[in-house]
Amino acid sequence: MTESNDTTPLASLLAHLPTPEPGRRKGKLHSTTVAVLRNMIVTGVLAPGTRLNERELCEQFSVSRTPVREAIKTLTQDGLLRALPNYSAVVSELDPDELSSLIDVVVVIEGLAGELAVAHVTDEDIAEIGLLHYQMLLHHTRDELPGYFEANKAFHRRIVELSHNSILVWVWELLALRVDRARFSSNRWPTRWKAAIQEHQLILDALSARDGEKLARTMREHVRNGLSGLLTSLKAATEGGAPQND
Repeated sequence: MTESNDTTPLASLLAHLPTPEPGRRKGKLHSTTVAVLRNMIVTGVLAPGTRLNERELCEQFSVSRTPVREAIKTLTQDGLLRALPNYSAVVSELDPDELSSLIDVVVVIEGLAGELAVAHVTDEDIAEIGLLHYQMLLHHTRDELPGYFEANKAFHRRIVELSHNSILVWVWELLALRVDRARFSSNRWPTRWKAAIQEHQLILDALSARDGEKLARTMREHVRNGLSGLLTSLKAATEGGAPQND
C-alpha cells in the first residue's frame, strides 16, 4: 500500500477526515471506514493498481478487519476497487473508454442544470456561489488542492440543485464518485488548475447575468476542458506514449 507524504495536500485531506473511534456502533464504524478509504482512492493517496493490505488498513484506521472488509466490499460495488481471485482487492484503474462516456453524460447534465438554474437563482444564491468561487481562489493561491476540491464540488452541486429538477440532481449524485475521481486527477496539473479557476469566473458571470444559454455553454465547455486532458493522458499511457501532465 502506498504511503502519503505528510507535506502534500493529499495528506492534509486525510488529516481532516473523521477517524473511527472505539465503541462506535457497527453502522457508523462502517460508514466512516468507507468514507476514509473512498477519499484515499479519489484523491490518489491510493493510486490506481495499488493492492490493499487489510492488516495495514486496520492499523491505520484503528479498527478490526470486519469494517475494513465491509468497506472494501462496498467500494468494489461502487467500482473504485477491483476484486482479485485470491480475495484481495486493488484500486481500479481509470478506464479511457469509461471516462469518455462519462464526459459525454456529465457535459449534458451540467449544461442542462445551468440552463434551468437561471429561472430560479436569487441574489442570495449568486452570493453563495460567489463565496465558493472566492474559497476556490484562496485555496488555489495557497496550493491547497483538497480544500479547493471540496469548494469546487459544492460550487457545481449548488448550480445543479438550482435547476429544481430532482431527477437531474439524482443522476448527478449517482455519477459523483466517478466525476470526483476524474476531476481531482485533472486538477493536479498546474496548467489545468489555473484554467479551471478562470472558467469558474465565466460561469459565475453568466449566472449573475441570468444568461441561461451562455451559462449552459460555459458549463459544458468547462466540464469537457477539465476532463479531456485527463482522457488524452490515459489514452497516451494505454498506447505507450508519454502523458501530458503539465
